[in-house]
Amino acid sequence: MVIQLQRPAILLILLGLLVTGCNRGSAQTKQGDQTPATAGAQAGRGGRAAGGGGPVPVTTTHVLQKAVPVTIPAVGTAEAIATVQIRAQVTGQLSQVNFSEGQEVKKGQVLFSLDARPFEASLQQAQAVLSRDTATANNAQAQNARYEDLFKRGLIPRDQYETQRASAQSLQATLDADRAAVETAKLNVSYTRIAAPISGRTGALAVHMGDLVRANDTTPLVVINQLAPIYVTFAVPGRYLGDIRRYQAQKALQVTAKGQASVPPGAQPPPPQTTPLAAPPAGAQPAVEPGGAEPAPTATGTVTFIDNAVDPSTGTIKLKGTFPNADHRLWPGLFVQVTLNVVTDPDAIVVPAIAVQASQMGQFVYVVKADTTVEMRTVSVERQQGEEIVIAKGLSAGEEVVTDGQLRLTPGARIMRLGEGARGGRGNGKSGTGQEGGRQSGASAGNGERGNGR
Repeated sequence: MVIQLQRPAILLILLGLLVTGCNRGSAQTKQGDQTPATAGAQAGRGGRAAGGGGPVPVTTTHVLQKAVPVTIPAVGTAEAIATVQIRAQVTGQLSQVNFSEGQEVKKGQVLFSLDARPFEASLQQAQAVLSRDTATANNAQAQNARYEDLFKRGLIPRDQYETQRASAQSLQATLDADRAAVETAKLNVSYTRIAAPISGRTGALAVHMGDLVRANDTTPLVVINQLAPIYVTFAVPGRYLGDIRRYQAQKALQVTAKGQASVPPGAQPPPPQTTPLAAPPAGAQPAVEPGGAEPAPTATGTVTFIDNAVDPSTGTIKLKGTFPNADHRLWPGLFVQVTLNVVTDPDAIVVPAIAVQASQMGQFVYVVKADTTVEMRTVSVERQQGEEIVIAKGLSAGEEVVTDGQLRLTPGARIMRLGEGARGGRGNGKSGTGQEGGRQSGASAGNGERGNGR
């Protein structure tokens, strides 16, 4: 039996077959246009959605156990260990200046010379008076011996003998005064040569050659500051006084002073340091400061003075550290950052400061477990030392903690170390964030998860 279809029905069937064929071809074309990386990424996203999320890339480090000094930061001022104001002890004309302003001088070095002729003349006059009175006193002694013999023989009265004896004793006292006048004249002659009482650096000159210098004038001729050794005065909170005294009784406390970096003309000054920096190791090259500045001077000394009272207005106690300052890095009046090393903790548990996070429950770190999942662990922080934090409780040496990428983590999340992710990439194996390594890792993960889905 032959079924005859009407023409409109035939047209509708042909149109439906044509639309179905076009849709199927378009879907195959789109699937063929996808790159392997895109397909792997889509499959990977589908696999992560089905598996509850993929690994989070993070940076990790290991907890260290090492010796860390216990320090107290402070701000101090360098002070000359001795300051001497040079003044003349006699009045006279300045005939010679034997140094330059700002020059280093040694103890005993002659700095100024005054006109010594008036004082030498006075010395000669005193010596002449001494010679005259010496002759007179010798004659009086001889007369006294003769009068004594006559008195014992009864030839002269007692009053005459006693008068002669008093005259001889008076001339002897005059002789002693003349000797003192000679010594005074010699001292005045020596005062015309003004020498440095200490070794140090001279300041600005207040007089010049030819000026009339007066004895004990108000204005000093020059001021000498002793720079080596030198003091650094600083104050620490009074609550540390007990620890400082206890540890100083065991050994001398070390103190480090760091000055400001010198900035060349036209360069931007470096930002102020908020964390005390330790002295560089011996033989190390000085680091270049920001803005092209030269490295800040750093010196090490010992605490030699603790004040006898705590300042009640500030609650601090003043200390002084003595520094050898052989290279004159420290200068009187210079403000320095001081770090007082109280004691060294030989077995401190240390992590980078960026590893410790804060929450409402306190400070915590993410600890990496053996199955590459993380655990949120609360820690007790003892103190911060530079860029490191000393942990009092909560961590053990050798444990692995997350230092970057904590914001994307939750307890129990699986991680991918950036170092391991980099090894999956092609090329030199630098960071795991590289484009080539990331594409290949994503494609491999996507293909694997898609295979599992099948």
